[in-house]
Amino acid sequence: MAGPQRDVDLFVLGGGSGGVRAARIAAGHGARVAIAEERRWGGTCVIRGCVPKKLLVYASAAGAQLADARGMGWEFGPARHDWSTLIAAKDREIARLSDLYLANLRQAGVAIHDGHARLVDAHTVEVAGRRVTAATILVATGGVPRRPAVAGHELMITSDEAFHLPAMPQRIAIVGGGYIGVEFAHIFAGLGAQVTLIHRGDRVLPGFDGDLRAAVGDGLVGAGIEVIAGDEPRAIERTATGLALVLGGTTVTADAVMAATGRAPNSAGVGLAEVGVVLDGRGAITVDEWSRSSVPHIHAVGDVTGRLALTPVAIREGHAFADSVFGGRPTPVPHDLVPTAVFAQPAAAAVGLSEQTARGRGLDVTIFATRFRPMRHVLTGRADRTLVKLVVETGTRRVLGLHMVGDDAPEIVQAAAIAITMGATKDDFDRTFAVHPTVAEELVLLR
Repeated sequence: MAGPQRDVDLFVLGGGSGGVRAARIAAGHGARVAIAEERRWGGTCVIRGCVPKKLLVYASAAGAQLADARGMGWEFGPARHDWSTLIAAKDREIARLSDLYLANLRQAGVAIHDGHARLVDAHTVEVAGRRVTAATILVATGGVPRRPAVAGHELMITSDEAFHLPAMPQRIAIVGGGYIGVEFAHIFAGLGAQVTLIHRGDRVLPGFDGDLRAAVGDGLVGAGIEVIAGDEPRAIERTATGLALVLGGTTVTADAVMAATGRAPNSAGVGLAEVGVVLDGRGAITVDEWSRSSVPHIHAVGDVTGRLALTPVAIREGHAFADSVFGGRPTPVPHDLVPTAVFAQPAAAAVGLSEQTARGRGLDVTIFATRFRPMRHVLTGRADRTLVKLVVETGTRRVLGLHMVGDDAPEIVQAAAIAITMGATKDDFDRTFAVHPTVAEELVLLR
């Protein structure tokens, strides 16, 4: 017996990368699809994440490139940077991309709803006072930045606000040594700010390979960034000279204090628990390999699931969900061998197992690694060094992990990730001819 007729086959909560991909693919499979977004179309990555961050990385790196050019014989007068010009240019590009996301949804035939969406019951979504029933619901509401729970935390900005500051702070303290903290420390330092980075661990980038973490730490110090390790905020106070960030061992005075202590799943106020969707202790939606929640017709993808908070992962999960539910092609999403990059300066990138993780799993591994000064810096005089490291299973010779720090590391690791995903061995790398002179040739020259 057929079930009740619903207004749509699929309702998607969240207009970010994962939700938009799912909506478009499902519509392409013939489903009647609706989607809701309460802020701007494009989600974290496009509006307040990867894309504007990378644009600011390019801008901040330009200053060092000007200095490099002098080492190569170029002569020009003193340069200055205008923050408002950069932010205006960034805003124009983000607006273009947001409009493109919306246009693509409309072209796919997806019904658009602007406003906060919440579940009234297990099959009904309410947006801006209107109720829509759906056979299947996909939650793709992303994540929200967290602030440390200390006195004065409301005085802190997060990465969301950092993209819209009316002026660049001349002194900034950044709390957190993960992706966001490291990247923004370099952004502000490259644009001329005095930067202090505070993190509670002994090294930045927890979870990455130890040698990569050490190399990125060296890069922070080389960029003139003050790094305070093993400490965390106790309070933030407003003073006559700025903001005072009180730590366990010292106090840092700054014009702005930025919280870069991670993001939490954006699951509050959606009505999930009320309809029986199980959330974990962080508020993330618990899902299986098919992105199904504890309520079989309610699925979730992206950062709200607490799996890997990476845009390409959300996109893959959204596409796989649509193919599985509406395309007749059951497609689970494995979450191993996911390449990732940290746009420090120089950048870091990795795919596969770190040395520490491999050994922790009891694997017998051989490490092939090198650190060297890139050829370009023979002329520039910069002290940057490149790290290339392969983690290889000793018996099978299979490459389990690649870790790099240096110019173009993300581009190189992306290409190499194809071979590693295919199961390439160290012998496969060794018999590949080098492109000389390049940094990437070290991949096939390590002995």
